[in-house]
Amino acid sequence: MEETKKASSIWMKQQEGGPRHFSWQAGYGIFSLGQSQLPTLIQYIDNQEKHHRTKSFKEELLELLEKYDVEYDEKYLWD
Repeated sequence: MEETKKASSIWMKQQEGGPRHFSWQAGYGIFSLGQSQLPTLIQYIDNQEKHHRTKSFKEELLELLEKYDVEYDEKYLWD
């Protein structure tokens, strides 16, 4: 994961008009899905900007963790 974050950070900074001070947060999360869920994921990504006008990333992440009974300590979720 470290190498992926490093490479994508370098790529972001090299993009024309992209953020020059881009950085990832310290931690990361991983979610998986089945092949049959791919169309739903693509639709979610396509509509993500609109979606996050009504629900923040923080709200959505907490809902997912609770929905799937993932134990967490909120002090480790946010930088």
